[in-house]
Formats: sequence, structure tokens, C-alpha cells
Amino acid sequence: MDMNIQKYIAFLKTVELKSFTKAAEALNYSQSGISRMINDLEDEWGVTLLERNRTGLRLTSDGINIYPYVKYLFDEYESMQRKLEELNGIKFGVIRIGTFSSVATHWLPQLILNFQNKYPNIKFELLLGDYDEIEHWILTGRVDFGFLRLPTLPKLSTQFIHQDDFKVIVPKNHFLEKKDSVSLNDLSGLPFILLDKNGNSNITTLFETMDFSPDINFTTWDDYAIMAMVEKGLGVSILPELILQRVQYDLTILDLDVPLYRKIGIAYKEEKNLSLASKKFLDLLFFE
Repeated sequence: MDMNIQKYIAFLKTVELKSFTKAAEALNYSQSGISRMINDLEDEWGVTLLERNRTGLRLTSDGINIYPYVKYLFDEYESMQRKLEELNGIKFGVIRIGTFSSVATHWLPQLILNFQNKYPNIKFELLLGDYDEIEHWILTGRVDFGFLRLPTLPKLSTQFIHQDDFKVIVPKNHFLEKKDSVSLNDLSGLPFILLDKNGNSNITTLFETMDFSPDINFTTWDDYAIMAMVEKGLGVSILPELILQRVQYDLTILDLDVPLYRKIGIAYKEEKNLSLASKKFLDLLFFE
């Protein structure tokens, strides 16, 4: 890779993450290497690009002015790489995917294996986050595409993949496990463990719609932490069926008596900006 492009990437990543250390980890460089590349740019251009503050790093006024041009050059470089990829076929490259834990655990390993059987030199970078983070990564170009709950932001292009039903989980030998299906009233007064982050949850929306106020003892965005706590009898919960596949916790999984599901899909900015490798991967996802 051209050395100037490496410096541009180091600069853009440091601005995104507001940290030399985090940028170094993301790009697989040493912290001193990242700092040196940005210093080289500052020396070459005769400006100071970054300054430290209490929250980390921020752009100087000169940095703010120069940032859009660096981003433009990097975007053009990536466009050239995509064109070269199309001309030469899929030989090398990286597919960057934003995803949440259930997709990363139960779908992506087999999909990646199938893809690499055809294209062994393509590498993958997976970023795990919540829906808001994945949307941000797509919009900023941090990932090529992402798995998301639908509907998502209007400015993103999407393709529906799967309807994922929600299930009630209770500890083994719980009095509810004899029921064919569970209502929200059945959960009233029971200690509840909520899958939620910043109010961004299908479960929270359901409770608001049904005017139901559970006795929430714990709130977390970690599905596996919820399963572990339910197994120990700390409460009951509602989780997507996808994450409950091949579950290794000693739980009872029950149906809800009201339909509740999330729609899972793929989202990206524009199809024309997807690399050939990304397009081939999505073909594998939808057509095989």
C-alpha cells in the first residue's frame, strides 16, 4: 500500500477513535507507529492536526479544515481498489462486517467458511456492536455492510433476511415451564432481566405497547449474561430465538402468547460502493 495512504488511514482512524492506542489496535500497528505517521503528515503539511483534551484527542482548527480532503482521498483510493478488484477478479481483500452477537455466533462462521472455500485469500474483519453502533459504522464507512434490525435509517439500503421470534426463558423447574405459552401477565411480579441498551429494544417497545411494567432487576445488552443469570434463578427474561440455538445453559424456553419478533436484514450505504468481494459474499448469503 502507498505510504501516504497508510498515513491517511492512520489519521482518519485516530480521529474516529480519539486515541492513538485504539487506532493502533484497530490497524494492527504500534502506538508509536501511528503517532509517527501523523507527525510525518504534520511535518509535511506544516500544520498541527490533533491536540489532546480530557476525553482523548480532537482535531485542531487546521485539522478540521484538512480532514474532509483526507477522507476524500481515502474514499477515492478505496474506489480505485474496488475497480482493480473487478478488473482482476477476487484475489485479495478484506470484507468488513458490522454485526451483533447472535448473528456473529450462529450465522457468520458457516457463511465465512463457505466463502473462503471459494475465495481463500479474502480476509474478514467483524465488528460487534448494538444497532446504533452498526448504523454509525455503515454511515462512516467503517464497515462495508452490517446486519441490523429492520427497519433502520431511511438513508441506508436494506435487504430482509430473517424473522426472528422472541422467547421467554426461565430456570429449570420453574412453575411457568408447564405452560404451553406465557403471557406478559404471567411475568408480572417476577424478577425480570431486560435485554436493552439505551432504550433501544424490541422488548421495551412491546412492554410500552402492552402497558406492562415488569419488575426489572437487571438490564444488560449481553445475551449470554442474561442466560447465565436466568440459569442461576436470578430472574426470567425474553430473548431472540436465534441466540438460543445450541444454548449450553440449563434453561426452559417457552413461547409467548403474543407475536413478538425482530426482522433481521443487511444494510449498506449504496450498492455501487460495495467491493466485488462484498457483493459476492452477499450473493452467497441470499442465493445459496
